[in-house]
Amino acid sequence: MSARVLLVEDEPDIRLIARAALMRAGFDVLTAGDGVEALAVAQSHAPDLILLDWMLPQLDGFETCVRLKADSGTAPIPVIFFTANTSADDRARCLALGALGCITKPFNPISLGDQVNALWRPPVDRASEDART
Repeated sequence: MSARVLLVEDEPDIRLIARAALMRAGFDVLTAGDGVEALAVAQSHAPDLILLDWMLPQLDGFETCVRLKADSGTAPIPVIFFTANTSADDRARCLALGALGCITKPFNPISLGDQVNALWRPPVDRASEDART
């Protein structure tokens, strides 16, 4: 079973390329174009991971992350910020909100899946784990 990633990105071209790159890396990808939509998708589809743009319309990535972490249903979902903002202060702010880290844009589509996996350990497939023991 593939890990389900919610990709939150407002730029259609970036969303399309990132979605294709994540699917090529073996992820099942859900998408949202803004923070409000991201909250609804996260609540209704329970993704394994959220890849969250920082600068979004309606509700920015920081406020979206705050709301995700304040909701008991979505709080356990790991978040990785997907952003062009790369200062040490920006990264510290992401981590302070409970994110696993940041992936910098522009990104390399060929290595995006590896970058995600470097920050996040996918959930263990219980059936596979049981079969090995």
